[in-house]
Amino acid sequence: MAKPFSFKVLATDGKARRGVIDMPRGEIRTPAFMPVGTGGTVKTMYMDQVRGLGADIILGNTYHLMLRPGAERVARLGGLHEFARWPHPILTDSGGFQVMSLSKLRKLTEKGVTFRSHIDGAAHEMSPERSIEIQGLLDSDIQMQLDECTALPAELKEIERAMELSLRWAERCKTAFGDQPGKAMFGIVQGGDNAALRVRSAQVLSAMELKGYAVGGLAVGEPQAVMLEMLDITCPELPADKPRYLMGVGTPDDILKSVARGIDMFDCVMPTRAGRHGLAYTRRGKVNLRNARHADDPRPLDEESDCPAARDYSRAYLHHLVRSQEALGAMLLTWNNLSYYQKLMQDIRAAIETGSFEARGAEITEGWARGDMPVL
Repeated sequence: MAKPFSFKVLATDGKARRGVIDMPRGEIRTPAFMPVGTGGTVKTMYMDQVRGLGADIILGNTYHLMLRPGAERVARLGGLHEFARWPHPILTDSGGFQVMSLSKLRKLTEKGVTFRSHIDGAAHEMSPERSIEIQGLLDSDIQMQLDECTALPAELKEIERAMELSLRWAERCKTAFGDQPGKAMFGIVQGGDNAALRVRSAQVLSAMELKGYAVGGLAVGEPQAVMLEMLDITCPELPADKPRYLMGVGTPDDILKSVARGIDMFDCVMPTRAGRHGLAYTRRGKVNLRNARHADDPRPLDEESDCPAARDYSRAYLHHLVRSQEALGAMLLTWNNLSYYQKLMQDIRAAIETGSFEARGAEITEGWARGDMPVL
């Protein structure tokens, strides 16, 4: 009999929560940041590197994996954990966001979405049931409901229509998911930037008694203040004994402010994407290695970092790699960025445990505000 999925809050500091999700493939310490492994790979990283940085869980993408190499093929090859050599928990998104954003030719109905692949134009169908089926074939540990994510700004009627459709799809996903020992399906709160719709979505989903809840449809172009306002409204409506996941967020500052409002889980492509484009996240804020100021600088990115990429390579060398478009530049900066994000989460968890989250958050923010070291 598989170990049941469970979530326990171990400590609180204001609304911030330190907890743990327990699953057959391992524990997930929360607040947690999930590196994004879109197509079965965290770009430019080895999986043992990702684990070594402190990641308990990674994210896989249903849309991309269903198109290439195909969910049935991944299943035949032992599931995504075996395929990607990541034996720890994996969360898969439903594919809905990518269907809406990447597929130019699509048709949305009550049944689901028909769309054409952005890779080869082939026709596909994605229903709530098919989304859960694909996530099952991938052998995902945490599976997300199919929803319709509306880009902001949008008309109120459009936001409401998409939110209500997502609620109906959540019921169908719950039925399709059934009882899978040791695994979980999360619902997704929608409602755009409208408080009443967010409250209704959260309340209806809460009544479904799912194992976890995500807040979706934020970080899609709205100002940070709007995102935080929606979290202030939404989080109190969600069950206190279930994990809360803010999808697609975000910057280190977004994470600090969202933890303060009760969020437990995050994912974002920023640290890996930034690494591939010459941008490093550090305790002194963001550092652009493309800038000529680094060309003759023998100092490392951060002499106090535990990460070799930040500690052992000169800024001049990193600048050279980035400007020369060498693959190693993307590898080193992604390594640095994911290290920084995981260290941030470790700091957050420790601060909540000791009741010093607000003070530690202020120290971290002040470090960013002081900026990078002076030019030599």
